[in-house]
Amino acid sequence: MTFRILQPKDWPRPKGYANGIAAQGKIIVTGGVVGWDAAGVFPESFVDQAAQIFANILAILAEGGAKPSHLIRMTWFLTDIDEYLANQKGLGKAYREYFGTHYPAMAAVQVVRLIEPQAKIEIEATAVVPD
Repeated sequence: MTFRILQPKDWPRPKGYANGIAAQGKIIVTGGVVGWDAAGVFPESFVDQAAQIFANILAILAEGGAKPSHLIRMTWFLTDIDEYLANQKGLGKAYREYFGTHYPAMAAVQVVRLIEPQAKIEIEATAVVPD
């Protein structure tokens, strides 16, 4: 892939994400992806919902010819930042199972609620596939 991690030289290196990425190619953008399966069923736990979202994102990327390594940005919308922080270890493990150690630029935002009442997390993803 044609991309470059944007890491200002005097900044501390982030853990689990990139500060920025420059990329060139075909852009693939997901909508807000929630943690339900093909039958519309949500797992109960935060980490299990995140893992299902990761699987769902990979399925969308595959439809566009993209791989996990093509991800350049993810925005996480969380209904409870404390639940997110309490599950960092499990989230990291689940993330690496789906995306390996490729960490795009990321942001996490707490929201009042999501459209789907059972959703604890929703993620938008952007990928760039090389020309």
